[in-house]
Amino acid sequence: MKTLNTVPFVSVENMMRLVLELGIETCIEQIAGYIEEDFAKWQQFDKIPRVASHSREGVIELMPTSDGVDYSFKYVNGHPKNTRDGLQTVTAFGLLASVETGYPVLMTEMTLLTALRTAATSAVATRALAPKGSTTLALIGNGAQSEFQALALKKLCGISKVRLYDLDPAASQKCARNLEGSGLAITIYSSAEAAVEGAHVITTCTADKQYATILSDNMVGSGQHINAIGGDCPGKTELHKDVLLRSDIFVEFPDQTRIEGEIQQLDDDYPVKELWQVLSGEVPGRESDDALTLFDGVGFAVEDFSALRWLRDALQLTGRFVDLDMIADPDEPRDLYGMVIREVERMANERAAA
Repeated sequence: MKTLNTVPFVSVENMMRLVLELGIETCIEQIAGYIEEDFAKWQQFDKIPRVASHSREGVIELMPTSDGVDYSFKYVNGHPKNTRDGLQTVTAFGLLASVETGYPVLMTEMTLLTALRTAATSAVATRALAPKGSTTLALIGNGAQSEFQALALKKLCGISKVRLYDLDPAASQKCARNLEGSGLAITIYSSAEAAVEGAHVITTCTADKQYATILSDNMVGSGQHINAIGGDCPGKTELHKDVLLRSDIFVEFPDQTRIEGEIQQLDDDYPVKELWQVLSGEVPGRESDDALTLFDGVGFAVEDFSALRWLRDALQLTGRFVDLDMIADPDEPRDLYGMVIREVERMANERAAA
């Protein structure tokens, strides 16, 4: 069967329109379903820590994986200082390919898509680990990810109240403004301590690339659940070590999280549980009402794989893509040079006709 030489490409504009057509909360909910499906077959995936190139300014990473049928990778950067120049802290694009042929079947922007899948993953973890009946979220760090996180936990976990805190008050005001009309009750706090007191769920998503103490031990009580999702590189943490030592810790892929997550503060053999084990029923999640649970989420390639699968299916409904001519398609597969010669002849005929 002859393979077409065009690949569907989803631009930022088409991604925005697709998300608005389907609804942001619907997209997050659907992606969460794909993540749960893929985590259920976790053992089938190739898994390595992301390939990172670190610099003083930030990090550039590749995140590959495959389930033996499809292959995916994401290119993503993290440059916290970019905002000073009016640039995004994180940008990304990704690709889904057929393992059978090696041909790409989808290429897409992944800055928006990563925000959706990160929020979906937090919601999946929160639904599995948070106290039953949770209604209040403390959101510490109100940058680019914050609104997606709030909407995800509203849609999938029953959160109705959101407490905002950021070192930059303008960030909290931006988040509150963007969430107007969402059905969430929004309150801005002047300190992290005040925001987390009495919250059922705490999500930290700050951007600074440094060892930081966003949450100290005395700020966190028994019975709460923490999503620590700001860690994404060595030397960047958000929680005091004592919070980790009190918590039941759940991670995506330990080999990566020990490099980049909160648990880089702990010994390499410190016991943690994997989220896929909870979702598949192999290990328990929250074991008591008084437990302090922690999802140390750094983002893993399988989640991007899930988001790309979702997008491929969503395009069948929306058609929000353009075709890219990016695969050489000679008449005879072994005659690539002949394809170039034929193009020379075609161009000559066009000039003669003109």
